[in-house]
Amino acid sequence: MEGGNSVPDLAGGNVLSPYFGPDKHASATLVAVATGLGNPLLPFITRVLGQQQGAQGCYVVVRDTTDYSDCSAAVQYFSPPSSYVEDPKWQRKFSAIWAAVAGVAILLSLPHLIRSLRKGRGLQGLFGVSESIASQHYATIGDAGAKPRTRKRIVYGILETISGFFWWSIPAVGLSLGQVLLVAGYLVAVIVCITTDVPLITNPNRAGFLALAQFPVVYLLGTKNSILSLLLGPGSGYERLNFLHRWAGRGMLIGGVIHGSLWIRNHLIFGLPILGPQKETSGVACLGLLCGITLFSLKPVRYYFYQLFFISHVLGYVAFTVTVCYHTEYAWPWVYAPLAFYGLDMLLRLLKYRIKDATLVPIDQNMTIIHVHDCTKGWQPGQHVRLRVFFSGRIFESHPLTIMNAPSPASCVPSQTLSLAAKAKGDWTRALNAYAMEEQTRLCGSEKGEQLGVPVQVMLDGPYGGCSVDLGRYESAILIAGGSGATFTLSLLDDIVARCVKFGRSGGEQTRRIEFVWCIQSYSCINWHAQMLTELAHAVAGTSLDLHISIFVTCLCNPDAVPAIPNSDVVLLRPSVGNLLRQFVTPPTEEEIAEQPKLAWVGLGGGVAVCAAGPESLTTETRNAAAKLSLTRGLQLGGVGLHTETYAL
Repeated sequence: MEGGNSVPDLAGGNVLSPYFGPDKHASATLVAVATGLGNPLLPFITRVLGQQQGAQGCYVVVRDTTDYSDCSAAVQYFSPPSSYVEDPKWQRKFSAIWAAVAGVAILLSLPHLIRSLRKGRGLQGLFGVSESIASQHYATIGDAGAKPRTRKRIVYGILETISGFFWWSIPAVGLSLGQVLLVAGYLVAVIVCITTDVPLITNPNRAGFLALAQFPVVYLLGTKNSILSLLLGPGSGYERLNFLHRWAGRGMLIGGVIHGSLWIRNHLIFGLPILGPQKETSGVACLGLLCGITLFSLKPVRYYFYQLFFISHVLGYVAFTVTVCYHTEYAWPWVYAPLAFYGLDMLLRLLKYRIKDATLVPIDQNMTIIHVHDCTKGWQPGQHVRLRVFFSGRIFESHPLTIMNAPSPASCVPSQTLSLAAKAKGDWTRALNAYAMEEQTRLCGSEKGEQLGVPVQVMLDGPYGGCSVDLGRYESAILIAGGSGATFTLSLLDDIVARCVKFGRSGGEQTRRIEFVWCIQSYSCINWHAQMLTELAHAVAGTSLDLHISIFVTCLCNPDAVPAIPNSDVVLLRPSVGNLLRQFVTPPTEEEIAEQPKLAWVGLGGGVAVCAAGPESLTTETRNAAAKLSLTRGLQLGGVGLHTETYAL
């Protein structure tokens, strides 16, 4: 054969040269044939080649002794379906699958979204926190003694009881049953679309096409300001979808590894160069980048070497996106949507950035409180911001911290600040605490006299996240926190107390009793939030809202450092969440009623809200305990609402 479009001579050759069409990017793969085929088949093969004008040339060796005397069989053998026509169809099928699942999730979340929009909370925080220099003072604008309406939650009780089945969690996995099923369904869809009706070993293009089809999923679930999070309603921030982002990335890795490894295998078998040609070299680079991104995203790397993870992730996905477009022109259509998602994310993040004055208050060597001044609204309870503090040259580090107070107009704690708490655990938080302690000591010794706060400048990015459970829709609520997770439950407590007491239940809040549970390692940790807890306890005194605070200490350290907080108990015990929930929903005995119980009993049927924040072990235990409670007594209780916030990378 002499190149061009000439037809190879089949007589007497074992391996024939490839057929090259005029368009190297066309959509077919032709086969060069060998032993056992005679010249009588030449007209049929010529006809096949004539129908494949514009086919992409490739080297394929076939050693076949099959008798192709049947001409139709020969034509079928030498005319495989084009992967560049069939494989994009499977891309579209996969896209339809995940889009349909996302659509169902949005429809199921629609009532939650509509309720939040009606109450003016659905879009709160979309454009960042708002600052006001004008002084605002605490004033009761509603009837603090207003009685809530009592009603049975029958329909919601049934729905929440059904959803409780999916809360079960496996401690080692870190995912609930619902999340595991979602991940499994996603991976099954990926594998089925890769392997159905395709000779994958000889033509692994399908796996590459499916890897490209996952670009929109990875970016949609990975951006902080995701359109999907917005449509799912409050409490469905990027941190709630991040597990799917990670597994979608691993699904992309599956497609990339299958595609790349089989192409390398075929090149080795036929003696073709793996590096050198542009397509092969860029393909190997894509595979290497994808493997690197995935490996550096594993949990041990995120936990112990977060900066390495962050830098490799940012540089890696940019390099991978550019390289894969250089590798194949078929990548371009699948990059436009991710660029749109990323552009929207960057735009909203720019709108959310704030540079503010703040004050650092080191409570002790383990906790630093940050008060960001002149921030009065623009966030929801349970949300967090990414904080950058300009100190000691560490201006490029930002860390997520939960806002521990409700917005000033809707708070029972009078302030004009957005308050954060940073537990001295990692490198940055320890350095921040040390800086605050050192500066506080220096300022206390100056001529200005004693000054508790250390002035700094900070940059805020946010807010993000939030709570998916509206406490006002439940008669009873139990808030469980471990360590610094109390910032999350404190903001929920501040918000619901203000809605029931300060605003007189103007939004129809039904909450009548709240149990606030805080598990800490030392008695001295109580001082972290003692002032705020005291103010909230005073705010509910004598109102229609009943609040009890239970503090569990797991280590006998500094037992004398226990501040007085109204209606609270401090116990040296590591509690069982299951026991706490069981006691919370069990009517008091006659003896307990005679002794005046810690919380007034309000009966059954009004629903129970369970919110927990802290380490993974605590949130996993809470999910399992809430799932058991929901499945066994959910209908009787009027439904159990659950939201957990895990403080982990």
